[in-house]
Amino acid sequence: RPLCAPLLTSRAGRAAAGVGPRPPPGPRGAGVASCEHPRVLTNNYNKILQPDPEQGVLVVCGSIYQGLCQLRSMANISAVAVRFPPGGSDSVAVFPSMLNVAANHPNASTVGLVLRRGGGGGARLLVAATYTGFGSPFFPRNNSLEDHRFENTPEIAIRALNARGDLAKLFTFDINPSDDNILKIKAGDKARHKLSFVRAFLQHGATPPARRPYAYLALNSEANAGDKESPAHSLLARICLGEPAEATLNGSGETKKLTESYIQLGLPAAGMVTVLDSVVQGTGPACEKRNIQLQPEQLDCGAAHLQHPLAILSPVTATPIFTYSGLTAVAVASVNNYTVVFLGTASGGLLKINLDSTMKVISRRSISVAYGEPVHPIMQFDPSDSTYLYLMTSYQMTRVKVAACSQYSTCAECLAAADAYCGWCTMETRCSLQHECTNFTGANFWASVSGGVQQCPSMTILEPEISIDKENPALIIQINGTIPNLNGTNVSCDYGNNIHTVARVAGDYVNQFIYCSLLPHEKYPAFPDDQDHVVVETSLRVNSKNIIWANFTIYDCKRIGNIYPKRACTSCLSARWKCHWCPSTYSCVSNHSQCEDALRMEKKIDCPQIVPAPLEPMPTGVSRNIIISLANATFSEVNEFLKALGRFGQLHTSEKSHRFPVNLQLKDKPDRFIDSPEMMTVEVYNCATGSADCSQCLGREDLGHRCLWSESSSSCRLQTEPPQASEDCPPPEIRKIEPLRGPLEGGTLLTIHGRNLGRRFSDILGAVRVGAVRCAPLPHRYVVSETVVCQTGEAPEAFSDVVTVNVSREGRSRERYSYVLPVVQSIAPQNGPKAGGTRVTIRGSRLDVGSELRVLINSSKQCMDLSRTDSSITCTMPAVELTTAVPVCVQFENKSCASHNITFKYEKNPVISDINPKKSQISGGRIITLEGRGFGLVQNVSMAVRGIGREHTRCKVHTDTAITCPSPAASNVTVGSKPAPVDFYLNGRLYTDERSALDEEMYPEEALHISKFSLGYYADPQFSTAKKEKWIKHHPGEPLTLVIHKEPDSLGLESNEYQVKIGLISCEIQIVSDKVIHCSINESLSSSERQLPVTIQVGKFNYTIAMLHLGGGETAIIVSIVICSILLVLSVVALFVFCTKSRRAERYWQKTLLQMEEMESQIREEIRKGFAELQTDMTDLTKELNRSQGIPFLEYKHFVTRTFFPKCSSLYEECYILPSQQLSSQVGSQVQETHPLLVGEWKIPENCRPNMEEGISLFSTLLNNKHFLIVFVHALEQQKDFAVRDRCNLASLLTIALHGKLEYYTSIMKDLLVDLIDASASKNPKLMLRRTESVVEKMLTNWMSICMYSYLRETVGEPFFLLICAIKQQINKGSIDAITGKARYTLNEEWLLRENIEAKPRNLNVSFQGCGMDSLSVRAMDTDTLSQVKEKILEAFCKNVPYSQWPRVEDVDLEWFATSTDSYILRDLDDTSVVEDGRKKLNTLAHYKIPEGASLAMSLTDKKDTTLSRGNILHLFPVLPTDESVEHKKSHRQSHRKKVLPEIYLTRLLSTKGTLQKFLDDLFKAILSIRDDKPPVAVKYFFDFLEEQAEKRGITDPDTLHIWKTNSLPLRFWVNILKNPQFVFDIDKTDHIDACLSVIAQAFIDACSLSDLQLGKDSPTNKLLYAKEIPEYRKIVQRYYKQIHDMPPLSEQEMNAHLAEESRKYRNEFNTNVAMAEIYKYAKRYRSQIVAALDANPTTKRTQLQHKFEQVIALMEDNIYESCSEA
Repeated sequence: RPLCAPLLTSRAGRAAAGVGPRPPPGPRGAGVASCEHPRVLTNNYNKILQPDPEQGVLVVCGSIYQGLCQLRSMANISAVAVRFPPGGSDSVAVFPSMLNVAANHPNASTVGLVLRRGGGGGARLLVAATYTGFGSPFFPRNNSLEDHRFENTPEIAIRALNARGDLAKLFTFDINPSDDNILKIKAGDKARHKLSFVRAFLQHGATPPARRPYAYLALNSEANAGDKESPAHSLLARICLGEPAEATLNGSGETKKLTESYIQLGLPAAGMVTVLDSVVQGTGPACEKRNIQLQPEQLDCGAAHLQHPLAILSPVTATPIFTYSGLTAVAVASVNNYTVVFLGTASGGLLKINLDSTMKVISRRSISVAYGEPVHPIMQFDPSDSTYLYLMTSYQMTRVKVAACSQYSTCAECLAAADAYCGWCTMETRCSLQHECTNFTGANFWASVSGGVQQCPSMTILEPEISIDKENPALIIQINGTIPNLNGTNVSCDYGNNIHTVARVAGDYVNQFIYCSLLPHEKYPAFPDDQDHVVVETSLRVNSKNIIWANFTIYDCKRIGNIYPKRACTSCLSARWKCHWCPSTYSCVSNHSQCEDALRMEKKIDCPQIVPAPLEPMPTGVSRNIIISLANATFSEVNEFLKALGRFGQLHTSEKSHRFPVNLQLKDKPDRFIDSPEMMTVEVYNCATGSADCSQCLGREDLGHRCLWSESSSSCRLQTEPPQASEDCPPPEIRKIEPLRGPLEGGTLLTIHGRNLGRRFSDILGAVRVGAVRCAPLPHRYVVSETVVCQTGEAPEAFSDVVTVNVSREGRSRERYSYVLPVVQSIAPQNGPKAGGTRVTIRGSRLDVGSELRVLINSSKQCMDLSRTDSSITCTMPAVELTTAVPVCVQFENKSCASHNITFKYEKNPVISDINPKKSQISGGRIITLEGRGFGLVQNVSMAVRGIGREHTRCKVHTDTAITCPSPAASNVTVGSKPAPVDFYLNGRLYTDERSALDEEMYPEEALHISKFSLGYYADPQFSTAKKEKWIKHHPGEPLTLVIHKEPDSLGLESNEYQVKIGLISCEIQIVSDKVIHCSINESLSSSERQLPVTIQVGKFNYTIAMLHLGGGETAIIVSIVICSILLVLSVVALFVFCTKSRRAERYWQKTLLQMEEMESQIREEIRKGFAELQTDMTDLTKELNRSQGIPFLEYKHFVTRTFFPKCSSLYEECYILPSQQLSSQVGSQVQETHPLLVGEWKIPENCRPNMEEGISLFSTLLNNKHFLIVFVHALEQQKDFAVRDRCNLASLLTIALHGKLEYYTSIMKDLLVDLIDASASKNPKLMLRRTESVVEKMLTNWMSICMYSYLRETVGEPFFLLICAIKQQINKGSIDAITGKARYTLNEEWLLRENIEAKPRNLNVSFQGCGMDSLSVRAMDTDTLSQVKEKILEAFCKNVPYSQWPRVEDVDLEWFATSTDSYILRDLDDTSVVEDGRKKLNTLAHYKIPEGASLAMSLTDKKDTTLSRGNILHLFPVLPTDESVEHKKSHRQSHRKKVLPEIYLTRLLSTKGTLQKFLDDLFKAILSIRDDKPPVAVKYFFDFLEEQAEKRGITDPDTLHIWKTNSLPLRFWVNILKNPQFVFDIDKTDHIDACLSVIAQAFIDACSLSDLQLGKDSPTNKLLYAKEIPEYRKIVQRYYKQIHDMPPLSEQEMNAHLAEESRKYRNEFNTNVAMAEIYKYAKRYRSQIVAALDANPTTKRTQLQHKFEQVIALMEDNIYESCSEA
């Protein structure tokens, strides 16, 4: 019959060959009704799979075609054995009852069983199927009331299954003929009797012989919703398959009628049976419910005259052995008197329960077979090997071993696991199944679980401690546990290291003993240095395998004295072994026969020993007598005690105190000491150390130190004579207190720092007060004189007062401590899910006071991740068990709650009921809709798919019942693999179903998360044009319709999921089918480009199908012909002119040929030199730079101030630099940069401070308000006189002010950037971020600098510094003009010395006392001036010192020691300088004729000495003095050629470039690469932000995104760093190095650009120099951008955590008050405009921010402040 309604299915079944989705058939057979629904492909669900081996067929019944069955060949299931219904000439009448066999719905149950008849009669098919017709829950809701197609199908039927017989009878139940082979509930009663079938199975009556064979049906009868007396119950129906006698007599056991067989199993007494209502459709009369007395034979198979089923009045009940939610399958085995139950679960798990003979659970194990997929009910053991279990899920069949015994490595683990299958195989020392153990049938070879862990085999050594001196020792071993009889086996003792001794077995079978000789004395293992014994492990080796182990100990008493020399005797007599002390030899022995008087001492208290006594502390450097008492002294001249007088030498210590040990050594035995059980020490102290003030000095009196404080010298010294009177110290000095505010209830830990804060804790006990309120000091936090930590007391009211410490005299703090009352006003949001994770904000005032804050939920749980400001507390709510409103307590200092009546209501957790669609393309981006409820409580949602990478995608909450999530892209998934489990994170908490609390409490190890949702990944869809062409021609102005072919896929995409674009214009989709997509564009396509890409997008999958070529029409052809004609005429004219001029040119050519040859010779020589230099310089430079050299990084704070304020701003009157330091004999310490914004005291007059501090605090609160700050910035930017310089300055000041809250700063920057993008998107989006003309662009520059600092320092710093060193080294290798700075080697043409000056290197031996080195060999050129030589010497000596600490060239003198007696001071200008044309030439090394290896000394200049004036210097390169006659002999041609052809020296640019190329490549690689351990988090975050903004605005041009990224990172940050290395390093950046870095920066800019470089012979050399490398660099840039794009996206939480860490790392580095004050100056200047803007903005107006701003103005412009601000 045709399908009358499309069946919507949730999951396709995996069917066998040829039974997948099919179109419905045409009308066939009888009873065909017309159908108004279209025919569609429908998934087929297999309902019956039953083999019939005798006929060789497999019965396959599915859900399509209303439950049609097929007979397939068992030999080849792809082939249909019997075609039914038959077609063609074999056509027979087919009735609906023959077709409607199985249930036609995916979720309706069907079971089947093939029944055989003896004697070759026909086969039968027993089928039970759930009713799915009208009125059932399976009936489609399509209002087809006339459709009663299943009304005549019986619930249970026995059908004919004779595949070789009459096809007209196949699948009929009219067999006899009789109507008694069916059981059918009447139509009116079907709704009250819903049957769900579980299983059909056979029981063959082999024993006893008289027992009949039965078939059984297990089914559930659902409860009737309208009848309270109708509970759900399980039934087991039995069907008699014939009398045994019949089968014996005629070999044909006839199946009984169903109506005589449908009876429950296990009927008790006859009186307990009742007949049900007349609900079964049959031939018998209707019966009333009444008691019927049945005979025994009727009980067996039902009464012959009854046409109705029977039921039991009292159902059979039992107590469950094991309870678990979601069980789907069961299999049971009996093993070793245990019952083992295997249970499949709905979540894809397999549980194994071990039950003992009393049916008590003794152990439980679980494994996960498939995530989130239920185990199929059919689960059974392998018939060929019962140690394996077969089980199925929707997508796989698994063969699981019943036990993994090998996971237990020891016998105790094996037997303690209580797994009935596992036992210990003794002779193989492993845990195994019983049949896997060799000789398992023998006694004691295999230990089972039943005996417990005490059966484990072990051995006991009867004498486990053996002296090393014992003669012929032996081991006696007792055998315990499960070990077979060892008589007759090869037994030995194994001591490791391949040492074995023969063993002998003794004793009976019950008590076995082993006798082993010990290993030879010379093979004893070595004793550890600090032990008197060694533990040896021995194993019992049976048949070459060690089976049991035990340890014994070998000890040596003689070692005790060496190990414990200071207490040898007491250690000997208290040892674990039998040791004896020998006084005569003063040694320990194991045998008393080794010593005559050894038995005199039995106990350790008899040993001679020092009696411990405390010794008075001694001052350093002072001699003193001490007395030592001895006990049990055995010296002959003293009987009981000996008082030994020892005189110490002078003991010295430079520490505050040091303890020296006191020992007595025997004179005749220098390595023996009198025992000192408790080490005696004497303390030596030094008064001059560790006492910075009077209190610390005099406080040492408590330690026994006699120290005296000298106020005049401010030092502590030894007290040489008794003091006249007690000394008083100066009053306490309090330098700092923190915190400055606390709650009224007290409890705040107040820390006081200062001097003279008491000599001891008792001095300050009760001496600390805040005003009149006591503050109780804490003894464990007290540091004498320096620090007091006290707990504030309770104050009656709010007040502010100084802190006083009264120690004989009173000290007062400069700062005031304030008692305030924190106020809590509200909490938002006020409700959230009970799973926790809700981020709440508690509003109030003065919430940042005190030292400790807790937010308690319901007085027990704490709110986590707490952060607070003066007006708010933000934290994450914990999870709770129940849904209820709970009080929220804000608790300061663990006191009472500061909040009143503030509650948070825990609601039920959000529930995700379903996700759709359940498929995604591999590229991801498909919108998945989550259905459920309670989503209004969710603040953030993310989605992750397990097994394909950890990428989380951010979701969007739309309504209380809908959330949408883009699917993540799959990274490691194969097409067609099973669906991957999906996890959702609601408010950062993993979403889980409400699991049974019982399961988690009873079995916590089972509480693993199993997702109920899964997502299938399929290949990206494939598209092509209609004819698969790559070019489509189109004439502009005409309408365009595209036909796109689509390859079949399994995604089931909707029409709104496709997006087709031609260029940037969307193509309107009109028709979408499985194979074709039609779209059209009505507007005219006009573009400057003649080719437009045709792209189709599905989620994140973007594919270019073809290129659309815009044709120009016939006009273009005519124009082409005209142009060709004109070109032909011009060619003829040009040919004539050429012939005329060629003769004239030939004459001119002959004339210049000679000049060309001369030029060529000169150029060849210059290039040859350049090539040689390139090859040698590269090697030399690499060698020189390979020496270890420290990198002088600037500190972070200096990096920030130099980057943020590169030039002078309104904040500073003059640019700041690192101040130079005069170099003394020792190089000074690191110079601190003095900058107004670096941490220091805010320099304002004291009378202005309160108002200014309060005003700045209020202004800071305003700046921390997002709405105020954005309006403030926009208001300033709208002022015409607010210049670019002011904007940059404001952005940098804001960055400093908000440096401690980078998360907030980032959110402000993003909001301002969104406004900037909106503004530029309407104009030309590609120009965005190109320049720094707005506040946000400078903010972005600063943000990048902060976020990239760590990467710059750790990754880029070294290659950048090496490049700078290499440039400087290369410039210094050749001649340098001392006046112009031009050099032979450079990268910049403007700095190229275009002369050929021959310079020779000179290696000079220089001595200089500074920078940590005394003398070095320095390389200079003979053409170097003396200042240049000094610079090279300073660079060689101070290369490991920051440049700011170098002496200047003007501050040093250079002296040349020509002979041992003669020396000369070398200067640039002196009396020997050569004068030309009235001007002096600078002196060079050649001028002084300084030879190779000359000795020079450099020293600091005497400042009183004056040098010659540098005025009137000859502006020429200083060359070697030459003979004038030689100069005049130079030919005119040579000098002329030098002037005419300076360009030949441009080849030196290439030489320099080649030398530096490796360093440049390393630098670019470091900048444009991603480290796995430190990925660029900020870059990824910002690039994703740009992509998100572009996507929101429909900007799909990849070039625009590339330009945005380039403008925001390379041009905004890296180029700035490349041009300004002084921002990063403490180095000297000369103008020449700056020019070279400009060339490199230009190459970097060109590499990041997308436009092709149009270079020619007239292009500047600075661009031509790196033209060849630019394409390769450009690929690296694009690859870098792609790697950033492919990184997993960052959540806001991860980025905020990263920013918070950056803030924490550099907190307290900057003076934010100064920054706030400078920002305030702008606020003051534009006060009226800002107030107007705040009034115009509805949000700021509603929150009255303009009034708060006016308050700031009022405070800052107070009369007191007028004088301050003017100052």
